[in-house]
Amino acid sequence: MSLNPNTMNSLCLLRLSAIGDVCHAVAMVQAIQRQYPELKITWVIGKLEYQLLKHLPGIEFVIFDKSQGWRSYFNLRKALKGRRFDVLLHMQVALRATLASLAISAKVRIGFDRARAKEGQWLVTNRRVEPLAKPHVLEGFMGFAKAIGVKDLTPQWHIPVPIADTEFAQTQIKDNEKVFIICAAASKAERNWLPERYAAVASHAIAKGFRVMLCGGPTQLEKDLAEQILQACPSKIDNLVGKTSLTQLLALLKRASLVLAPDTGPAHMAVTQGTPVIGLYAHSNPGRTGPYLSQQYVASAYDEAIRLQHSGQIKWGTRAKGEHLMSLISVEAVIEKFDLVAYDTKTAE
Repeated sequence: MSLNPNTMNSLCLLRLSAIGDVCHAVAMVQAIQRQYPELKITWVIGKLEYQLLKHLPGIEFVIFDKSQGWRSYFNLRKALKGRRFDVLLHMQVALRATLASLAISAKVRIGFDRARAKEGQWLVTNRRVEPLAKPHVLEGFMGFAKAIGVKDLTPQWHIPVPIADTEFAQTQIKDNEKVFIICAAASKAERNWLPERYAAVASHAIAKGFRVMLCGGPTQLEKDLAEQILQACPSKIDNLVGKTSLTQLLALLKRASLVLAPDTGPAHMAVTQGTPVIGLYAHSNPGRTGPYLSQQYVASAYDEAIRLQHSGQIKWGTRAKGEHLMSLISVEAVIEKFDLVAYDTKTAE
């Protein structure tokens, strides 16, 4: 199916989850908007992710609520009934996304290259992005913008936050205050660093004149981990875990001096706000999923972990498996990154 980008009037983007990935997708969408400001864009997105991005300008959102089970597919078809897009950007490799794409009518349906088009995605697309040997997730997403003729692929982010949420963040973090935010929990417990090690880095930050704040979502896993960190740290830490909305958290991350997080959404949220991130990685390759603008600050045990499990050529993106891999990351390695960020930030002022 041929495509003339200059005649496009409507585009549908299918990227349901997760928080980090939709943050990457925002940079891609806004690159498209810079080149094609009149293009009508519809984004099919997950319910949680919509809460973070619902204020994005120039985008119509259609929510796909996976909690509704099979009804979610019927509801999506109903919401898009009678509509036909010029282009579909099918940007999620998951069976539910493949099934959801069947509810979207589009002349040109662009998916990943054959090596990445898993879970049946290649069956429901008629064009592919360029293959990349070792892409970061964000770079892989930018391939979709390139496929429709976008020239400037420099990642930029503008995620609006309600005034009330900005004011909330201002009450929590004063102007020119040095605040170190720890978003300690990933979606799976095995990807979390040890609470006593978080506490040790927090103590180091406090000794360096930073106020330390714990942030995160309302799950029991996150609340329990926060409590363990508080108990392990002799110094005062402010605990906002479970006490913020996604947009309030985004506003806090913008005002923070630096952020510490494992492979989790808030790390990428902080990137969108221009805040340095110390990423903690052992299970996944930080070259693929690390905080895009803070790769130099990643404390990674991934290479060590993956060598223990595989020999010879290792496929890009291969995950290391195990419950205790994060223990390979030492306190000293993270403090070294902390001091590097603090130095780089100070010299940039």
